[in-house]
Amino acid sequence: MTPRLLDAGDAAFTIEYGDAIDPGLLAAVQGLDTAIAREQAAGRLPGLIETMPTYRSLTVFFDPLLTGRATLMEALQPLFQNSDKAQAFEGRCWRLPVCYEGESGPDLAATAQAIGTSVAELIALHSGAEYRVCMIGFLPGFPFMDGLPAQLHLPRRTEPRVRVPAGSVAIAGSQTAIYPWESPGGWHLLGRCPLPLFDATRDQPSLLAAGDRVRFEPITMPEFSRLEAEVHAGQMQLTQWASDEGFTQ
Repeated sequence: MTPRLLDAGDAAFTIEYGDAIDPGLLAAVQGLDTAIAREQAAGRLPGLIETMPTYRSLTVFFDPLLTGRATLMEALQPLFQNSDKAQAFEGRCWRLPVCYEGESGPDLAATAQAIGTSVAELIALHSGAEYRVCMIGFLPGFPFMDGLPAQLHLPRRTEPRVRVPAGSVAIAGSQTAIYPWESPGGWHLLGRCPLPLFDATRDQPSLLAAGDRVRFEPITMPEFSRLEAEVHAGQMQLTQWASDEGFTQ
């Protein structure tokens, strides 16, 4: 797999593997990102600031006072030439609570009707799947996740909403996501998660990262309110929802 190199200003460049959402391209991107992180941790890439992975490309940001595009490209050449063989980062496994009740899921009934099933079966399908975080984008902390059951694949809403509540769990196309902020949006809203997906005061501001895996745990509205109150009071350790050892049945 031969990547294409694109300039992105005087302090960044993009390594592009293709132009589609494809598991092979995603594996190459994540493999390269993991290899670069390993080299950076070992102190072998001075001047590199950070990387930004997407479904099909990786953008590399650097300090032009400490290094240059040509220098970094020479150092990275062996890595991205073999990135399709590299082992992608295996992140944490998250069991995220989601309330599918009442106003939390304003599109549940319409979505169930659109795919020809009941609301209960729709919730079971959505919460029964295992998802992989492919990239963070659109908004800080917004996770694009694949693994959505084929029965739930739907185009975006024909009329986007002006305001989507923070924490809204949604589907569109072949993906599911969680809105970390109140924002406009055109995805189908199935529920809400009470956990904050982005906090600039944390060491790692984004709760989720590319390579993480996610399962959704249905909760009731009273449970949602209780967890939301714990978050606002600073009484919740978000790591309680994560595991480094995979999912347990």
